[in-house]
Amino acid sequence: MAKLLHLSCSPRPDSESSAGARVFLDGFREARPDWDIDVMDLWRERMPEFAGPIVEAKYARMKAQAFDDAQRDSFAEAERMATRLSLAERVLISTPMWNFGIPYKLKQWFDIIVQPGLTFRFDPATGYVPLLKDRPTIVILASGSDFVTGMNRGRTDMATPYLREALRFIGISDVRFVPIGPTTGPAGPILAARETAYRRLGEIATWF
Repeated sequence: MAKLLHLSCSPRPDSESSAGARVFLDGFREARPDWDIDVMDLWRERMPEFAGPIVEAKYARMKAQAFDDAQRDSFAEAERMATRLSLAERVLISTPMWNFGIPYKLKQWFDIIVQPGLTFRFDPATGYVPLLKDRPTIVILASGSDFVTGMNRGRTDMATPYLREALRFIGISDVRFVPIGPTTGPAGPILAARETAYRRLGEIATWF
């Protein structure tokens, strides 16, 4: 069965990014009722801390050294998480912007799966080589500021370039961003931004 992986990155079920994901998934289920939707809630899933054996495993892998038992167990967790991504034909990431970047749980997910021999390899002649196949990916990014029209109150969006580059590094370049913002301030602009994002998400869901 074809699968869509949904990385849910907000700890608030009523957040703007979560609401946008529901709009998209309702349309997606209607368009592709035979698809499996694998929801990975990064606030509920067990993810290893990126310290100790998993860090040692990464460097052992880079040096072509054998794992000890603790490193093997830790790397197996990274493999499990990366496999969920690699088995998905489509990917949805719904996330808020925190302090101009991404939530630390989403950064932790990247730190765990971006492993040598797992999602990338290094070739002395050509440099870093991604190991995952490209696949259509949607990123719903909710922010307090309006980064679409430039009314961003002097703030800088560091989430979009980071996500684009982190995904490209492992092989995923077919990425569309759907911003939702502003999510704070006067009600009028919030409602307008929400309606624009929902309309676009509904349209994308019909062919994604």
